[in-house]
Amino acid sequence: MTAREPAENCTGDTCVTCSDEVIAVEVLRLLDDGLAAVATESGEEVVSVALVSARPGDTVLVHAGESIGIVKE
Repeated sequence: MTAREPAENCTGDTCVTCSDEVIAVEVLRLLDDGLAAVATESGEEVVSVALVSARPGDTVLVHAGESIGIVKE
């Protein structure tokens, strides 16, 4: 088995495919189809919450547009 070359579309500081970057965001409201509006440093964005049982007010960890966990206090 050989190492794979980085994808040609991996530009900038991080790559969705290669990075392990996770951000914490607050769920503002739930939308249809397993999506949620969340508050980020850049403003309001839409992410998937299909893998977690998030509610408005929860802080979720997001990687590549997918919520992967809920932050417990």
